[in-house]
Amino acid sequence: MKIALFGKNFDNQRIPFVRKMVDALMCKNVEIVIYQPYFEMINAEIQFPTNIVFFHSHDDLPLDTAMIFSIGGDGTLLDVLPIIRESGIPVLGINMGRLGFLSSVAKQDVEKAINFIIEGRFSLISRTLLQLESPSGLFGDLNYALNELTVFRKETTSLIVINVYIDDAFVNAYWADGLIIATPTGSTAYSLSAGGPILVPTAENFVITPIATHNLSVRPIVISDKSVIRLKVVGRQAKYTVSMDSRSEVLDESIDIVIKKANFGLNLVSMEGKDFFGTIREKLLWGLDIRN
Repeated sequence: MKIALFGKNFDNQRIPFVRKMVDALMCKNVEIVIYQPYFEMINAEIQFPTNIVFFHSHDDLPLDTAMIFSIGGDGTLLDVLPIIRESGIPVLGINMGRLGFLSSVAKQDVEKAINFIIEGRFSLISRTLLQLESPSGLFGDLNYALNELTVFRKETTSLIVINVYIDDAFVNAYWADGLIIATPTGSTAYSLSAGGPILVPTAENFVITPIATHNLSVRPIVISDKSVIRLKVVGRQAKYTVSMDSRSEVLDESIDIVIKKANFGLNLVSMEGKDFFGTIREKLLWGLDIRN
């Protein structure tokens, strides 16, 4: 079995957990492939086998990779998407922090998780992706997002007005600081902090959530992920900002945005005994009451 390791950050507190992970993989005779910038961060602290293989991007990630470990938090896992793209390689999120909805394996449980993987005691859940249909090429060939596409004002002093159309039917003119189009995965990210609902990962929906709307009767709305969404921005400023997960660009208000569901998803690994509702209860501290 060939497993790839991907990370973006490293500090001394992570050394014992990463060391245990690498040792456990070596004990299971797993062939390790590692993101070279991450290897250079940790090489002085971690003992690796001599036959290790490196990758730098999507272009040199071996196609026979069985799984990729995202080592960090949810932000790190979002950065895995441009690496794996439409390859279908499953991703296991190993959480080196505290919260982490996507990185579901706690750092202290990494050895147990590796044993489960070797034994096949896991499942894959395909996570829906958003695709930016237009303008094409705004983010190069990385025109998709796992969490959300967000439109927000470029200047901090003026609101923007965002006209929303679903399948060419006019929905509303949102007077707000911005607007979030979130996937079920993204429903527990920025959209949740803006007052949006939580969707289960398998829901075939998107969420439209306004940011600091100036009309208190406006609320988030859930739509079918088969819909095509068009956004037209107007306002006092000639430009606005659009972001897809952690990438952002500035657009002229004359340019409309068209969004749809991508034709591929991200295969997220779920360990045996883990489920979405248990993760939500743990991360959001549901039921944390002396009466329970």
